Amino acid sequence: MGETQREIRIKQLRFRAWRRGFREHDFLMGTYADQELDKLSDSELDQFDELLNQQDWDVYYWIIGQRETPAQYDGSVLNSLQSFASLKTTLWEGEIKS
Repeated sequence: MGETQREIRIKQLRFRAWRRGFREHDFLMGTYADQELDKLSDSELDQFDELLNQQDWDVYYWIIGQRETPAQYDGSVLNSLQSFASLKTTLWEGEIKS
């Protein structure tokens, strides 16, 4: 029994998410992809794919709130990534302070 087109697409997106331009972005996008892509709708996968096609630093700054997100990228996936990053930061700080 072969993989569906959706399963293949998710694997490709995960691969791309883990191979960004710098380690912090790799970790953020890759971890998000591993944990969340299976839950996303096809249109949300399109949003994630579009974010992967943008400049790494731009997307990273949008996620962490350092730059205003252009309207065409400000959707449910970016909002989810922002919440995900906020949670990871809280967990990291907690582990560091312990």
